[in-house]
Amino acid sequence: MMQAVPTSGTGAATSTTATAGQSDAQKAKLKSAAQAFEAVFLRQMIGSMRSASLGDGMFDNQATSTFQDMADSKTADAMAKRGVLHIADLLVKQLGPIAEKGVAGKIDAAAGAPSAPSLESPLP
Repeated sequence: MMQAVPTSGTGAATSTTATAGQSDAQKAKLKSAAQAFEAVFLRQMIGSMRSASLGDGMFDNQATSTFQDMADSKTADAMAKRGVLHIADLLVKQLGPIAEKGVAGKIDAAAGAPSAPSLESPLP
């Protein structure tokens, strides 16, 4: 059986729920982007370490180089997912409050109350 839910009141609960939902989505996007950044950093680091080898191996050719690049990429992705260097954690810690302010500002603007003065207005 379905019942209608009254929509009277100020809507503060709705705004809080929307903020929490968008905040969680924003945190997930931020964490994903931070892990991707850590993976790129690790790929670059592993590539630099590999290019600093002392000499060519007996079986080194283009095919083994390509395979090593793919293996290095997978290794970097796995290391970033596990958070070996904790770069992603530091990025989330540093950028998390900024992302939350951005979500809160969007919700305030949608409600009609701007959270910060606009820089786009002309000066008198």
